[in-house]
Amino acid sequence: MKTPLTELVGVRHPVVQTGMGWVAGPRLVSAAANAGALGILASATMTPGGLRAAVREVAARTDAPFGVNLRADAPDARERVRIIVEEGVRVASFALAPSRELIAELRDAGVVVIPSVGARRHAEKVAAWGADAVIVQGGEGGGHTGEVATGVLLPQVVDAVSVPVVAAGGFRDGRGLVAALAYGAAGVAMGTRFLLTSDSTVPDAVKARYLAASVRDVTVTTAVDGLPHRVLRTDLVDALERAGRLRALLHALRSAARFRRISGLSWAALVHDGRALKHGRELSLSQVLLAANTPMLLKAAMVDGRTDLGVMSSGQVAGVIEDLPSCAELVERVMREAEEVLDGLGSLGRAGRGSR
Repeated sequence: MKTPLTELVGVRHPVVQTGMGWVAGPRLVSAAANAGALGILASATMTPGGLRAAVREVAARTDAPFGVNLRADAPDARERVRIIVEEGVRVASFALAPSRELIAELRDAGVVVIPSVGARRHAEKVAAWGADAVIVQGGEGGGHTGEVATGVLLPQVVDAVSVPVVAAGGFRDGRGLVAALAYGAAGVAMGTRFLLTSDSTVPDAVKARYLAASVRDVTVTTAVDGLPHRVLRTDLVDALERAGRLRALLHALRSAARFRRISGLSWAALVHDGRALKHGRELSLSQVLLAANTPMLLKAAMVDGRTDLGVMSSGQVAGVIEDLPSCAELVERVMREAEEVLDGLGSLGRAGRGSR
């Protein structure tokens, strides 16, 4: 199945595995790439040296194209861009809109730039600045998310920009891929669905928690870091939502101290990172600290397996996912289902023409 996305980045199938922090490491990314999808390495939770090592590990595991996801507002963003260019990475993806200068620097080096956006105006901006494509995430997606559903946001963006648009938020199978293509998208991006594969390094106990979740167990909360964050509802999330200001501040300080020891960041740098995530919102000190150390809360679950102490970002599709296929099995299934749906729609069209 050829689409503007497959032609742009050179993958076999119009499917993207998103760059999830602590989840999208070399094993998952290379498995997705070998399956014919575009695997995207999550770099925000890596040091620059760790990023270079991870890129080289992916390259050793696959000959297929892959990408790296960056935080455009990170203090060392240009250093990470240099690593991407030096290591010959095919695609740079951004969680926040990159600057015009950063886009130009990457494109001049032959890197395909695909920012993720959550609003039509952001898609228009990065497209005007030279982005090669955009990933548009609707409110069904996991992690930090917006209020507009994918089915409403996607056609708005498709109509507004001339670059390929990849749909994210609520996708898990071939039916969703066909629906996105019908809206005018060039492919779909999936996070939770790839997290729940046998190639994902997320601990089995955490995967089991996702598989046991119903649609009602996936919620949006601002208690984690002051921003709308779609997660699995857990005792920790409930406690954060019930906590008063003092209790929330103490929790944030303890969590921030742990993250500071791991990351090597100073307290000033932590506060700077937290403020960078405000997006114009007024946040309390505890929320700023929680925003800065949200990676630590994610690590507790996604790496350490502590479902009681960690936060589990989740798309709404977690409530309807029931198995753990390999990436190869997943992508093959998605494409087979898509072909079956397209054949069925073609039969409907032929039957309709024959009845006239």
